[in-house]
Amino acid sequence: METAMPKPTKTGHAAVNGVSYYYAVYGTGEPLLLLHGGMFHIEMFGPTLTRLAQSRQVIGVDLQGHGRTPLGEREINLIDIGDDMAGVVKKLGYDQVDVLGYSMGGGVAFQFAAQHPEMVRRLVLVSTPYAQDGFYPEMLPQQAALGAAMAEQMKATPIYQSYAAIAPHPEEFPKLLDQMGAYMRKPYDWSADVKKLTMPVMLVYGDSDMFRPEHEVKFYQLLGGGLKDAGWQREHLAQNRLAILPNVTHYEMGVAAQLVDAALPFLNGAGTGTSK
Repeated sequence: METAMPKPTKTGHAAVNGVSYYYAVYGTGEPLLLLHGGMFHIEMFGPTLTRLAQSRQVIGVDLQGHGRTPLGEREINLIDIGDDMAGVVKKLGYDQVDVLGYSMGGGVAFQFAAQHPEMVRRLVLVSTPYAQDGFYPEMLPQQAALGAAMAEQMKATPIYQSYAAIAPHPEEFPKLLDQMGAYMRKPYDWSADVKKLTMPVMLVYGDSDMFRPEHEVKFYQLLGGGLKDAGWQREHLAQNRLAILPNVTHYEMGVAAQLVDAALPFLNGAGTGTSK
């Protein structure tokens, strides 16, 4: 999944709530916080990050226990990590940023925006559910099975190899699997938090994603979209957007060319509804 990327203009660690988050900043322009998927790190975005950095200042962060950010002693919880992102952004000197998060990073982005809406100008949630029941039912047992017992068999996979190449403590891989499995086994429903997303929001899914289409549409409706015709003059156009990318699976989404094609105009303010 990883390809050549531009060199960051700045890298470092920001200690927030006991976690030392690694960050890398690329390009120049309006700031965009970019959050990766589970078991990966900043570089998973490859060509997506490269294209975004051509017109944006992209702030990539390795999430807790991922990439160059150590796991630490705190349990993995996306609500806590979302709150941490506010601290990272502030430490880097930003008052407000756009945010694009994919999969696990989408859950973190959701919680960052829900808890600190004044800090998020525009939000793109990529392949992100608002509740555990958004997954196809067969996905839940697979997620529940994740744990340290799988560590040895995963050592031959690109996931482990890319982790071991940069992790500060590669020996913690089994512990990371346990932590991720424990988190994914916990049911959650953030539908009540959707109303806290007061900024313009775009939802992006693949047409062959791991989420039920009716869940994706319900998320959009909770955001106020898809409830009525926009009108001849777009007078009823909602401020939020839903994009379904054709011929894209969950696992390809982070590097799909269509992702930037869909998200960047939205992040730049194109097609905003009259309500915002």
